[in-house]
Amino acid sequence: MAQEAGLDLVEVAPNEKPPVCRIMDYGRFKYTQKRHKQKHREQKLKEIRLHPDIGDHDRQIKLNQAIGFLQKGDKVQFTMLFRGREMMHVEHGYEIMDEIVEQLAEKGKLERKAQMLGRRMNMIMAPETPQHG
Repeated sequence: MAQEAGLDLVEVAPNEKPPVCRIMDYGRFKYTQKRHKQKHREQKLKEIRLHPDIGDHDRQIKLNQAIGFLQKGDKVQFTMLFRGREMMHVEHGYEIMDEIVEQLAEKGKLERKAQMLGRRMNMIMAPETPQHG
Protein backbone atom coordinates (compact mmCIF):
# COMPACT_ATOMS: atom_id res chain seq x y z
CA MET A 1 0.00 0.00 0.00
CA ALA A 2 2.85 2.40 0.89
CA GLN A 3 4.68 1.71 -2.39
CA GLU A 4 1.50 2.26 -4.40
CA ALA A 5 1.02 5.64 -2.70
CA GLY A 6 4.70 6.53 -3.21
CA LEU A 7 5.22 6.90 0.57
CA ASP A 8 7.16 5.08 3.32
CA LEU A 9 5.99 2.53 5.89
CA VAL A 10 7.29 3.87 9.24
CA GLU A 11 7.25 1.95 12.53
CA VAL A 12 5.95 4.58 14.97
CA ALA A 13 5.63 2.58 18.22
CA PRO A 14 7.82 -0.55 18.13
CA ASN A 15 7.22 -1.48 21.80
CA GLU A 16 3.43 -1.80 21.46
CA LYS A 17 1.70 -5.12 20.87
CA PRO A 18 1.17 -5.28 17.91
CA PRO A 19 3.80 -2.73 16.72
CA VAL A 20 2.21 0.43 15.27
CA CYS A 21 3.18 1.41 11.71
CA ARG A 22 2.09 4.40 9.66
CA ILE A 23 2.21 5.18 5.96
CA MET A 24 3.83 8.62 5.58
CA ASP A 25 6.55 10.64 3.88
CA TYR A 26 9.51 9.81 6.16
CA GLY A 27 11.65 12.79 5.03
CA ARG A 28 8.87 15.23 5.87
CA PHE A 29 8.28 13.48 9.22
CA LYS A 30 11.97 13.88 10.17
CA TYR A 31 11.87 17.52 9.07
CA THR A 32 8.85 18.35 11.26
CA GLN A 33 10.42 16.52 14.23
CA LYS A 34 13.56 18.64 13.83
CA ARG A 35 11.51 21.86 13.60
CA HIS A 36 9.67 21.05 16.83
CA LYS A 37 12.96 20.60 18.68
CA GLN A 38 14.28 23.98 17.53
CA LYS A 39 12.06 26.33 19.45
CA HIS A 40 12.36 29.95 18.46
CA ARG A 41 14.03 32.13 21.04
CA GLU A 42 11.49 34.53 22.43
CA GLN A 43 12.51 38.17 22.33
CA LYS A 44 12.59 39.71 25.79
CA LEU A 45 12.57 43.31 26.97
CA LYS A 46 15.59 44.09 29.16
CA GLU A 47 15.70 47.23 31.27
CA ILE A 48 18.75 49.34 32.00
CA ARG A 49 18.32 52.08 34.61
CA LEU A 50 20.27 55.30 34.58
CA HIS A 51 20.41 58.61 36.41
CA PRO A 52 21.16 62.00 34.83
CA ASP A 53 24.36 62.34 36.92
CA ILE A 54 25.81 58.97 35.79
CA GLY A 55 29.58 58.94 35.30
CA ASP A 56 31.20 58.21 31.93
CA HIS A 57 32.63 54.87 33.04
CA ASP A 58 29.34 53.74 34.58
CA ARG A 59 27.50 54.71 31.41
CA GLN A 60 30.02 52.74 29.32
CA ILE A 61 29.39 49.64 31.46
CA LYS A 62 25.64 50.03 30.94
CA LEU A 63 26.21 50.43 27.18
CA ASN A 64 28.28 47.24 27.05
CA GLN A 65 25.47 45.47 28.88
CA ALA A 66 22.98 46.82 26.33
CA ILE A 67 25.19 45.70 23.43
CA GLY A 68 25.16 42.17 24.85
CA PHE A 69 21.37 42.18 25.10
CA LEU A 70 20.98 43.51 21.55
CA GLN A 71 23.38 40.92 20.15
CA LYS A 72 21.35 38.15 21.80
CA GLY A 73 18.27 39.54 20.05
CA ASP A 74 16.56 41.20 23.01
CA LYS A 75 15.03 44.67 23.10
CA VAL A 76 16.53 47.12 25.60
CA GLN A 77 14.55 49.74 27.51
CA PHE A 78 16.61 52.57 28.95
CA THR A 79 14.95 54.17 31.97
CA MET A 80 16.37 57.37 33.41
CA LEU A 81 15.11 58.18 36.88
CA PHE A 82 14.99 61.81 38.00
CA ARG A 83 15.12 62.66 41.70
CA GLY A 84 14.31 65.97 43.36
CA ARG A 85 15.90 68.95 41.67
CA GLU A 86 17.14 66.80 38.77
CA MET A 87 13.68 67.42 37.27
CA MET A 88 14.83 70.96 36.42
CA HIS A 89 17.46 69.52 34.03
CA VAL A 90 15.40 67.15 31.90
CA GLU A 91 17.18 68.38 28.76
CA HIS A 92 20.41 66.85 30.13
CA GLY A 93 18.61 63.49 30.23
CA TYR A 94 17.60 63.87 26.57
CA GLU A 95 21.26 64.62 25.70
CA ILE A 96 22.41 61.43 27.44
CA MET A 97 19.72 59.37 25.66
CA ASP A 98 20.78 60.86 22.29
CA GLU A 99 24.41 59.90 22.99
CA ILE A 100 23.31 56.35 23.81
CA VAL A 101 21.41 56.12 20.49
CA GLU A 102 24.49 57.35 18.59
CA GLN A 103 26.80 54.85 20.30
CA LEU A 104 24.42 51.92 19.72
CA ALA A 105 23.52 52.92 16.14
CA GLU A 106 25.22 49.94 14.46
CA LYS A 107 24.04 47.42 17.09
CA GLY A 108 20.36 48.35 17.16
CA LYS A 109 17.71 50.74 15.97
CA LEU A 110 15.61 53.18 17.95
CA GLU A 111 12.13 51.76 18.40
CA ARG A 112 10.67 54.39 20.70
CA LYS A 113 12.44 57.71 21.24
CA ALA A 114 13.02 59.13 24.70
CA GLN A 115 9.90 60.48 26.37
CA MET A 116 9.06 61.63 29.86
CA LEU A 117 6.54 59.68 31.95
CA GLY A 118 6.28 61.36 35.32
CA ARG A 119 9.73 61.30 36.95
CA ARG A 120 11.19 58.81 34.50
CA MET A 121 12.32 59.01 30.92
CA ASN A 122 11.96 55.87 28.78
CA MET A 123 13.49 54.87 25.47
CA ILE A 124 13.43 51.47 23.72
CA MET A 125 16.04 50.11 21.31
CA ALA A 126 15.50 46.96 19.24
CA PRO A 127 18.21 44.73 17.73
CA GLU A 128 19.18 45.57 14.16
CA THR A 129 18.31 42.08 12.92
CA PRO A 130 16.48 39.61 15.17
CA GLN A 131 18.67 36.57 15.82
CA HIS A 132 17.47 33.16 16.94
CA GLY A 133 19.85 31.37 19.25
